[in-house]
Formats: sequence, structure tokens, C-alpha cells
Amino acid sequence: MQQVNSDTQAASNWEQLAQDLASNFAANAAQHDDNDTFVSDNFNQLKQNKLFSACVPTELGGGGASYSEFCNVLRIMAQGCSSTALALSMHSHLLAANVWKFSKGQPVEGLLKRIANEQLVLISTGASDWLHASGTAEKVEGGFKVNGRKVFASGSPAGDMLISSAVYDDPEAGPTVIHFPVPFSAEGLSVSDTWRAMGMRGTGSNDIHLADIFVPEESIALRRKQGEWHPFFNVVTSVAMPYIMSVYLGVAEAAAAITREKVQFKRHDPHLPYLLGEMETLLTTAQIAWREMIALNDNFNFDPSNVTASKMFQCKTIAANAIIACVEKCLETVGGGGFFRNMGLERLLRDAHGVQFHPIPEKRQHHFTGSVALDIAPLG
Repeated sequence: MQQVNSDTQAASNWEQLAQDLASNFAANAAQHDDNDTFVSDNFNQLKQNKLFSACVPTELGGGGASYSEFCNVLRIMAQGCSSTALALSMHSHLLAANVWKFSKGQPVEGLLKRIANEQLVLISTGASDWLHASGTAEKVEGGFKVNGRKVFASGSPAGDMLISSAVYDDPEAGPTVIHFPVPFSAEGLSVSDTWRAMGMRGTGSNDIHLADIFVPEESIALRRKQGEWHPFFNVVTSVAMPYIMSVYLGVAEAAAAITREKVQFKRHDPHLPYLLGEMETLLTTAQIAWREMIALNDNFNFDPSNVTASKMFQCKTIAANAIIACVEKCLETVGGGGFFRNMGLERLLRDAHGVQFHPIPEKRQHHFTGSVALDIAPLG
């Protein structure tokens, strides 16, 4: 295994570090996919190279990587192992939301310092909970007692802190979603090895069970009405979607690279330029949409509005459709050889199809965007 020098973390070397790690990760990507095993060794390398705090400001002990730099890190890393990159993006968008809060003067300095010092891994259940959330919260002395089952918790085998939510039936305000962190060491938290999926098999996106978990009142980060679009989702959307789409763009770029290499033997085929041209155009479409998402984020200087969220979701739809179509075109272009697992294309195609399940699916995006255009409350 190639050794990665952690001294390469200067901002100008983030891309090289990502390339070195991607080369390491590529060696075991197929094995994790075949065996449905979590990328634990890769996560250890991420910790050794302090990738979990790459975007924490340097004055708090972090790597100081810009938002756009880390998008490139995820894109490049996905070319070696898409599961590792996707699981890292789930931690990183939670981190990015707190970096944004820090930039606005909100009191998250302690958490960011802990992430930098301890390389804490944050685990999200936000997308599966989304606006309605799952699980129940019962008011008790000093806080809440929470019960529920959380799904799609990527990176859960290595998790240190769960960032989740539950529904409290407030006697005055009605059904209210509360957001809170829970340490994985908490009594009543358990992880079930349930992740047997079509693609992204190494992400360890297992179920997490919360059984009578006590959440102190002071740990509640947000209260909101169940089912309604809260302004903070505009922040979540603006920091999460470019990161996630960076991973899937890397998947498409990896598939395109394989295709360019494998079709050299049939350059005489008169139809090959058409197929390759279509593949390249689809890839470029995804890259354009991805760059627009990064520009909308503007290195945390985005406008946290419904309009910005709508534009992010539009770009996500454009990129997602182009990515899936691109990888499918790769398989068509290579031909029957791409059906063999040892080429790697079929794994990338399965992984690419995961993009459609991230917030928000295309039809919901159309409804969201149309609602914003009409200046009515979006449903999300």
C-alpha cells in the first residue's frame, strides 16, 4: 500500500492527497463491494490524514480547506472508491453546516475544535428523516426520552456522534421536530448490520436504533413544525448537495476513464465516435451542473434562501440524470465486456444509481422549484 504523507495537507496539496488516497482505496473497492463490508481501513487512513477536519478553520485546529477544494477531494476520492467518498461526504456536510454557523458567529467553536482534535466522525440521518422525521420524543425531566429506528446512516460502524431528530407531540404547538446530537456511546443506541444494497455497498449505511435515549434540553439544536420547510434546510441544501454530487460525478468520471481505455481496440467501429461523443457530452453536462452548485455555495458565502435551494435542487436533478445516463452509455459503448465484474463498470453503474435517492428526487424537485417560482411555501 502506498504511504500517504500527512504533511501534504497544505491547502495547495489537497488534490494530491486525494489522488494518493484514491489510489490506495481503489485496491480494495471491489472486495468491499463483493462482501458488503464497511470501508473501515479506508476510514482509518482518512483519520490518519485528518480528512474529517479538513474544512475546520485553521484557527480551530483544522485543515482550513475551502469548500470548493473539498468538493474536488470528494470527486477525486470517488474515482478510487465511491463508497468511501460518499460516507465521508455524509460526515462532511454536517461539518460544513457547523462551519457555516461558525462563520455567522454562532457558538459551535467547541464542537469544531473537538472534531479537529479527536477526528470525530459525525453520522447523519437527516435525509431519511427530512421534513417529517421519524421516531418519537417524550418530554421528561430535564429533556426528552427518544425512541426510533434511523435508516441510511452512512459510516455508522465508525460513528462517534449521531446527528438526528425525532417528533415531539407538543401540547401547544402540535407535532414538533426536535434536532439533537447523540454520542454513539449513549446507553440505548445500537447499530444493526442491515446494509445489503444494490450499490454503494461499502458505506456501512446501517440502521441505528434509539431505545429510551435521554436527550438533555440543552442539547436541542433546533425546534420546527413537522412537515414544513424550515429556513435552516436552505443552509443544509447549500452545503450538502455539492458535496454529495461531487462523489457521483467522480463515479461518472471513473466510468468514462475506463471506457476510453477499453474501446481503443475497436477504433475501426464507425459507430464508436457517436457513442463516445454522447458519453462525453453527458459527462460535460454533469460537470457544468456540478460547477454551478459550487458557485452557488460560493465558499460559504451563499444566500440561505428558498431561491438558492431551488437552484441547488435543479442542478442536482440535471447532474443526477446526466451521471446515470453517462455511466449507462459507458456500458453500451464498451459492449459485452463491461458486463464482467472485473472491469469495474457494472459496480460504478450500480453506485451511480444511488444518486437518485438523495434529496430531493426529480418529481419533488419540480414541485419545489415550481412552488418557489409561485412564491408559495415549498414542500421539500
